[in-house]
Amino acid sequence: MSSLLRQVALLAAGCQPWHKDVCAANGDRFAYCATLAVYIYELDRRFNEFKLHSIMSEHKKTITAISWNPTNVDLFASASVDNQLIIWNVAEQVVVAQLNNLYSHPTSIGWCTQEKDTLSYICELGPLCVWNITHISYPGTSPVSTHRETNFSVEVSMFRWHPTKAGKIAFGHGDGSMSLICPGTRSHKHVLLPEHAGDDDTLDPITALEWDPLSVTYLLSCNKHSGVRLIDTEAVSIIGTFQLPSAATRVHTLAWIRTAPGMFLTGDALTGVLRVWSVSKSTPIESIRLKKTGFHVLHVFSPTQGATSDNSDSCIRGLPTSTGSGSLSAGQNALPPAHVVCTFLDGGVGLYDLGKRRWNFLRDYGHIETIFDCQFKPDNPNLIATGSFDGTIKVWDVTTLTLVDSSPGNEGVIYSLNWAPGDLNCIAASTSKFGAFIWDISKGKVIKRFREHGKSSVFSVAWNQKDPKHIATCGGDGYCIVHQVDGKIVMKYKHPAAVFGCDWNPNNKDMLATGCHDKKVRIFYLSTTTEQPLKVFPGHTAKVFKVKWCPLREGILCSGSDDGTIRVWDYSQEACIMTLHGHTAPVRGLLWNTEIPYLLMSGSWDYSIRVWDTRDGVCLDDIRDHGADVYGLTSHSQRPFVLASCSRDSTMRVWSMAPLIQPLEISILAGLPFDKIIAPTEQVMSMRLGPQLCGRESRSLKQLLDELPQDDNIKRLRTCSNLFRGARGALNLWELVSVVGGQQDMELSPGYGKGIMHKKHIASFKAAEAQELEMVKMSKFGAGLGAPSKEERLREAADIHIRLGNVQKYCELMVELGQWEKALSVAPGVSVKYWTSLAQRRAESLMSEDSEDIIPLCAATGNARYLVKFFTGRGQLQNAMVTAVAASEGSIATPNPVVRTKDDHPASNGIDSIHTDLLGDTSARLADWYFSGGSGVLAACCHLAVDDAQGAMLKLLRSSEYELALSIGRVLEGVDKLTATAAEYLAQRCERLGRWDLAIDLLATVTDEKKLLAAKVCARCGETLDEINLLHEKAGFPAMDECLKVAESLQTEDSVMECVKYYLLSSSPELGLEIGLKHVKNVISGTQWQSGDVWDLLQLLASIRTEKLQQHQCNGLRTELLALCAYVGGLMAVRRRYNSIVVPLFRHVEELLRSDSADPALSISRVVSQMEAWKAYQVSTDVRSASEEVFLSVEQQEHYDELLLRAGPEPLFLGPDVVSSSNLPSHMKVYKSHLNKQIIRGPVYFLEDGQSAISISDAVMWAKVDPFSPFGSGLRINPF
Repeated sequence: MSSLLRQVALLAAGCQPWHKDVCAANGDRFAYCATLAVYIYELDRRFNEFKLHSIMSEHKKTITAISWNPTNVDLFASASVDNQLIIWNVAEQVVVAQLNNLYSHPTSIGWCTQEKDTLSYICELGPLCVWNITHISYPGTSPVSTHRETNFSVEVSMFRWHPTKAGKIAFGHGDGSMSLICPGTRSHKHVLLPEHAGDDDTLDPITALEWDPLSVTYLLSCNKHSGVRLIDTEAVSIIGTFQLPSAATRVHTLAWIRTAPGMFLTGDALTGVLRVWSVSKSTPIESIRLKKTGFHVLHVFSPTQGATSDNSDSCIRGLPTSTGSGSLSAGQNALPPAHVVCTFLDGGVGLYDLGKRRWNFLRDYGHIETIFDCQFKPDNPNLIATGSFDGTIKVWDVTTLTLVDSSPGNEGVIYSLNWAPGDLNCIAASTSKFGAFIWDISKGKVIKRFREHGKSSVFSVAWNQKDPKHIATCGGDGYCIVHQVDGKIVMKYKHPAAVFGCDWNPNNKDMLATGCHDKKVRIFYLSTTTEQPLKVFPGHTAKVFKVKWCPLREGILCSGSDDGTIRVWDYSQEACIMTLHGHTAPVRGLLWNTEIPYLLMSGSWDYSIRVWDTRDGVCLDDIRDHGADVYGLTSHSQRPFVLASCSRDSTMRVWSMAPLIQPLEISILAGLPFDKIIAPTEQVMSMRLGPQLCGRESRSLKQLLDELPQDDNIKRLRTCSNLFRGARGALNLWELVSVVGGQQDMELSPGYGKGIMHKKHIASFKAAEAQELEMVKMSKFGAGLGAPSKEERLREAADIHIRLGNVQKYCELMVELGQWEKALSVAPGVSVKYWTSLAQRRAESLMSEDSEDIIPLCAATGNARYLVKFFTGRGQLQNAMVTAVAASEGSIATPNPVVRTKDDHPASNGIDSIHTDLLGDTSARLADWYFSGGSGVLAACCHLAVDDAQGAMLKLLRSSEYELALSIGRVLEGVDKLTATAAEYLAQRCERLGRWDLAIDLLATVTDEKKLLAAKVCARCGETLDEINLLHEKAGFPAMDECLKVAESLQTEDSVMECVKYYLLSSSPELGLEIGLKHVKNVISGTQWQSGDVWDLLQLLASIRTEKLQQHQCNGLRTELLALCAYVGGLMAVRRRYNSIVVPLFRHVEELLRSDSADPALSISRVVSQMEAWKAYQVSTDVRSASEEVFLSVEQQEHYDELLLRAGPEPLFLGPDVVSSSNLPSHMKVYKSHLNKQIIRGPVYFLEDGQSAISISDAVMWAKVDPFSPFGSGLRINPF
């Protein structure tokens, strides 16, 4: 069974600020540490950017260090407070070695540079231990040895092996001293202590230590207060110190630039200033402000060959980035090429391209610790708040996963949070040490604190959504307290032990439930004056941590406990009506669905999210994508099938429950009445029926649809889609569909300008954005605390103007910023007259500054008078004379613009055509970027933004967004065939769900090939005879017996397709199979045939009922059908560029042809030769440069040409499928693909044995070209 929850988005954690060795890189990858997980990014060469590849979260406690193997790019090591070392294989995503039960936790680790597969680590005072990760331990032996002379009197903060000098090690200590160990020489321990160390209680530890990669002697060190020192390790002396701009400036980290001898970088501790140094100079060469908060760690690695080409793709980076590329404090110098992994003390992480002075990406903020809770904003389903162990609340835009706001922080641990009802824009939160508080987001400050629990932890807070005056808190002091928002205590409910959870009844504003350490659930009623509970529910065998009322069933609530169970209680019956067993650890998160009353989700310390049917207690799904305890679960009533979860792995993940409610959405698309989709709660709770809706949103949807005109298809489909869809960009897509359909600009949503806009709006919206940014220059104080500076906003406005072609506006803003050179360089694009006037203004400015830069400027503009005045004013009369002479001879003259006649102007039609092509190419390239990243809906938006409806449909089909494709296909023009394709794939989904009747209803709504598509469904139906005949009647076909007669009558006619179709619909489909295969073999025995000549017939033949195909008498026919489907499917894969399945398909053909029960008119040797030629071509294209020709042998070229001839051209589906969000990292079990033995990233599709797996994208591509399983069993593959 496919998963009912599909991960659609991931909010990655920030980098932890606790330890030093938290960045590493090798080859095309880099990694950084959150508290409990390591995030690995890998270079995508196609788009020349680094993308999140995987997350390693094997450790159970804080990670202290990571190190990448210098000789094996797939291996890196990690150490943790759990006294454990782990070696992780990135490519295979598995642990390859592990060292447990260390006597203490390693503070620093590093691979021995001269010994392969050997890792060293040190704990506190030493000694340095060396672990051979390939060592096989026998009784009495150990894989770990200790290094002599590495016991120290002060703890080691870090150590570094010399990259080339065998055995040479430098150690940095907590007191600021260092130790140097080198074989054959005397060891030096605790030397070079900073001069002021010991003068007071201030510690001055070493915070960074790096060997000069080009020297065996020199070492850079950085102390917390003493700064950076260059050390001669042979003389054991300081040979260089480096001066910072002020005494208040401190360096926190440093790194050598390997591509530039003698150059290194430092990162400031208090501000995000990156400084470039040379060892030959005591002051920085360049200072670049990258961020407002201080650096934590820098790690430099050189660009991989081919990774830094400045191609046109580089302008479409899609990871959240900061504005600008870093501001410089001085004139720009040429900087060496290098990639710099930058981590900041606020958890920010970025990759900075030093040579190009720009971010490859920058995620400004991220939680650096466990996220305990998450909640959607009641009046805005796009905003979600998260509360973390790191003491902050952050508000995110869930559609883009960008930070909207962050609380001031320093609140200790935030255990729970709850939004104020409606649009009040406040959040209540509970903390470990500082009680509870209300944060007013609009004001940016805490406006109320509740300290009634004293020093006890407050574990939960609940803001009454029915009565905004009341907030409940519960804590370790054994009280649940109801407060008014002004701080007045309304009621204190005493419990016998700590209270962990509380929740207001959404159907009764005065009813409150609590969960207590004494294993009981209590119900209180606020309207009464008594402090005693109305009900007490015993039953759990360990503390109750969470309680949650059901919003759709009166008096029903659930509780989660440390005993690993969830109990469902009926308040009216005063009893437990269901106990849910399955979790193997304490339960934390609980969430009822707001549309399906029996549906419950839970999160646990066993790392899982479970989906329950509370009618019978069955666990419908068990999701293990999180890498640690799952704490918070939330959804929004307006999007009831979008779920968010948060975890101790420091991530928040967003899920779609679309697989669960697929029959409902398809029913709407099939035009079924809403009575079959929406029902009363009692009816929905019936076990005999499939899922139906009974919530507020579905009822509002029905009312809205009843009021809409029947011919307003866009609004009707859009409204339905918004209820079910959680795909990133779905709202954006529908807005674009409406614009293409003629929607007025005044009807655009407020958030339209933040997404992908239609081409007719881009210029006006961007101009308005630039104007808004410019408004800051009217303000004396800029944009306020925490906002971008005035200079940053003006620079961003200028960037927008130049992209819009507003050259003059760009120039004026550059002048405002003091960047005259940039302004002057583009001013001729306005006019020569404007450039001259601008140069005149610059000359006046330079004259007042007495700058020599005025000389070339005046010469270029012909302003000899100003130049003479300048020289005269400086007493340089000879120079003044020379200038005057040159001017009189005409050498310095005012430039004249070139005057064109009307004949000189290019044809406007040609220019328009060029610009149109450029716009189309650019949008297609951007769409491909989104698509390759798993965002098929946003890719479709890019096509629709330039009125490319076909391109949008294709992207949706290739990303398995069939419901969206079918919906928008009905209102877009010219895409009927693609709309029918979407309906065909959805019909196959209905088959997988056992809803054959729904498949026919759906196909009845399309206009293209509906009869043939319906015939395939009926032919595949394997139900009883009566049910099949009913399906025939519904689809407009005769009963099975009548179909046999029709087929027999068609045998004499020249209509193979019709004859085969009716045989397949009859009780003797094998007769149609025999006729069809004979025809196919006749076609392929020719010399000029192509795959399209037999494709339609083979697809029809493949619709034969499975039980018939597997009968013994059909063995030969079955093998022939499977071989022909696989071979023609392979040809289709070649022409569609489904490259990952081409070789597996041809190998499958080869295996089938070796069976002695078939004669499919295919030659094994020819199939193998074509496959080898295709493989050789792929290898050749992978290694050649763009200017080189592909080299194949003469024989290979012949077979390759024949292969292309047989495949034929592909008019539409060009390129591999990428199922939406299928490339998001997961912590599910890692599988190797049955097709190619490679590690599968993302969701898997299991074949019929229940064990063999292939990636979901490969499964979809395989099913599109060959409907049968790769096992050759005759069973179908249906991943739709």
